[in-house]
Amino acid sequence: MADLNSTPSANRIQIAFFGKRNSGKSSLINALANQEISIVSDVLGTTTDPVHKALEIFPIGPCTLIDTAGFDDVGELGKLRIEKTKKVLAKADIALVVISADETDFASYSEWFDEIKAKKVNCLCVINKSDLCADTAKIESMLKEKDVDFVKISAQKRENLPLLFEKIIKISPKDFDEITITGNLVNEGDSVLLVAPQDIEAPKGRLILPQVQTIRELLDKKAVVTVVTAEKMQSALDALKKAPNLIICDSQAFKQVYDLAPKESVLTSFSILFANYKGDIEEFKKGASAIDKLNENSRVLIAEACSHTTLDGDIAKVKIPKMLRKKAGESLEIDFCSGVNFNLDKKYDLVIHCGGCMFNRSHILSRIAMCKEKNIPITNFGITIAKLTGILDMVELHNR
Repeated sequence: MADLNSTPSANRIQIAFFGKRNSGKSSLINALANQEISIVSDVLGTTTDPVHKALEIFPIGPCTLIDTAGFDDVGELGKLRIEKTKKVLAKADIALVVISADETDFASYSEWFDEIKAKKVNCLCVINKSDLCADTAKIESMLKEKDVDFVKISAQKRENLPLLFEKIIKISPKDFDEITITGNLVNEGDSVLLVAPQDIEAPKGRLILPQVQTIRELLDKKAVVTVVTAEKMQSALDALKKAPNLIICDSQAFKQVYDLAPKESVLTSFSILFANYKGDIEEFKKGASAIDKLNENSRVLIAEACSHTTLDGDIAKVKIPKMLRKKAGESLEIDFCSGVNFNLDKKYDLVIHCGGCMFNRSHILSRIAMCKEKNIPITNFGITIAKLTGILDMVELHNR
């Protein structure tokens, strides 16, 4: 089981709490974490922005509890808070909907259950404040109609929390730890060469997160790992007694690495591995075919999970746009977004997403679903570069 403090947020199960204002969401999170995480008050709308708390739940492992603003918030600020609450649903692995035991208006809850179901998020209803109101027949009838399981608790008195934990464990994603970065591409004792360019985008004194996570997994799999920059790849190959079983490179070095890679070595990239690890590799590969249809009248959205300043060699804002315009024409329109911002109101001919190392899998899959709903092809950085350099069919895409 992964260590809580060393596990990136994107690799924890995200448990989000939804409900009306003063339904007891914050009190419930405090009770589950056994500490004061969220501010609790009788004032409506105390929770404004989402609040995150890391928590270890045995036997699930590292989780993140996310407190949200009430979905019945009002006013202009209330609308903004509700939008943030909806964005939390996009990355939730588990949705806990909290209803006060004395609630009588279920319309908004019914709508939220429908939305949660549509996004295919595992859901559980928590009937809170059961110590103050024993008659919850109407709530239970509504939940039965929606086919939603429930548990009755008192967050304030910490009653029935063990049963709540049991139900959370029951609906947790069963394959969460089974999906790995390198999948079946690597076996114990295999030789793996990682080509990790340390360019202007690499953080000073550190490797980027996909490289770190991949190296750690390879060590856990007891592979023999060699890490070099692209300039030293040939020296590394010369030093090895035999060709490596697998070569993993940065997307930007695809063509250079492909030209040097031994024919018996399998070649892939960090971005492609994470596309498979976090998203839907087949959907990304299919989406890449839209690149052939781009022209000067097309519009593309390039999306990144993290926010950072633009640098001269930026892959998202400089390199990929340059490659796309070389193929489709200089007038090709390209929009950019980063972080939780992901707006598809404009008519896009293609969405190109980063590897998503800062997002959990549910978040990436929700974006793929949004694109499919609007019939917009979606692919990712690594597959885009492989497509544009003409080596997509020669790169290993399947690794589960």
